Amino acid sequence: MSTKTVARPGALAFLKSRRNIALGLALLVALFVIGSITVPGFLSDVNVRSMLLLGAFLGLASVGQTASALLGGLDLSIAYVIGAVNILMVFLMSLGVPAGLAIVTLLGAGLVIGAINGMLSFRLQNQSLVVTLGVGFVVVGLAQVLVSLGVKGTSASGQIPKWMSNFSSVNGTTFGLPVPPIVVVWVILSVAIIALMRTTWFGRSIYALGGNRSAARLMLISERSRWISVYAISGLFSAATGIVLLGFSGGSFVHVGDPYLFLTVAAVAVGGTSLLGGRGGYGSTILGVLVLMVLQSLLVGYGLNNPAQQFVLGLLIVPLVGFYARNPHIRNQI
Repeated sequence: MSTKTVARPGALAFLKSRRNIALGLALLVALFVIGSITVPGFLSDVNVRSMLLLGAFLGLASVGQTASALLGGLDLSIAYVIGAVNILMVFLMSLGVPAGLAIVTLLGAGLVIGAINGMLSFRLQNQSLVVTLGVGFVVVGLAQVLVSLGVKGTSASGQIPKWMSNFSSVNGTTFGLPVPPIVVVWVILSVAIIALMRTTWFGRSIYALGGNRSAARLMLISERSRWISVYAISGLFSAATGIVLLGFSGGSFVHVGDPYLFLTVAAVAVGGTSLLGGRGGYGSTILGVLVLMVLQSLLVGYGLNNPAQQFVLGLLIVPLVGFYARNPHIRNQI
């Protein structure tokens, strides 16, 4: 009798999580069908590559947001780190710094910024949204000051290496195949991240902290180190996104990361990961990314401008979050 009592909640939780995934997949298929019927060229090679390419950018930016959400926080500095790194990359190259060294330097800077976010967010957990937003403002402001010492405005001038353009452009190829290399890298990273979060002590400890901090402390999990590590990862992937976006745009722009302030949170929410921590994962975020990119492509095909697209995305997110919040695990945390 006791065995059945213990097993039943686990079975319910399993079905609940699969219900969220089923809903996301059904929505993705429905959007594809609607797009293929109502928008000419929706399933063309160019449009599919464009959706995958934009999905790769959002997917990279959402790695840290997913981990932060699993821990019970959010990182609002992502958009600003992307913009800062985007202009600093070109600025460093314009000063004669080799592209490889500039990339390593800025990725290291992203780690440091993320670690600072983590330390501050851990100490002020009830204010983590404001803290990360403030850090983001500082970072992007400092980047603009540095760039303004050499160039005017919010853009830095410089030559983008050809390999970088091929890596992140819709016409990029991978071993002769018409698939941008960044998409292939994103797929490989996605598999590695999902395996890391599900099969390693580090990944499971993040779920444990997000699910029940008191129990996690009894398991001798260092909450401070996890917050610093998770936000450092977020800073790293934010910096990486800022770099790869150069190959897509062909130039730098400090506001290139602005859309990701909303979209990274939306991808996590639409995928079904709890914004209160402990439930979901990067696999769910990938589904959310694909849903958002297909929907965005559909709305562009209908001729809607950016404000109208945000309106529709908001209409999508609110009922989905309401649906996911019916999960007892989430309700009990509130």
